Amino acid sequence: MEPVAIVTALALIQYFWFGYHVSVTRVRHGIKAPAVSGHPEFDRSFRVHQNTLELLMVFLPALWLFGWYVHALSGALVGLLFIAGRFVYRKGYLDDPSSRRPGSILSVVAVGVLMSGGLIGAVLSWID
Repeated sequence: MEPVAIVTALALIQYFWFGYHVSVTRVRHGIKAPAVSGHPEFDRSFRVHQNTLELLMVFLPALWLFGWYVHALSGALVGLLFIAGRFVYRKGYLDDPSSRRPGSILSVVAVGVLMSGGLIGAVLSWID
């Protein structure tokens, strides 16, 4: 399960880095807390961070279920696709929010593979 743990740590580091970027843009544009909007660059950065959190809530358990019931290395590789998808999503959203779709699709597909594989693996393990 070490590959799964490594990908988990990488995903959390990525999320932390996205959050750091939110704070930098908040300061750069003088957005005072608790405001969550105010300048387009800040708004986009904030949404990238929040959308990543929304997906992490499904990604992390799905990654671990897949790793446990299917195959740890395969799960970790799919998890790396999720992380790559988040970087593509971030770049697209920060450049032009309408171009975020490829990264979003890559992330959601990775989560779907992990979630469905983990569920199938758990069911098969249970009935075996």
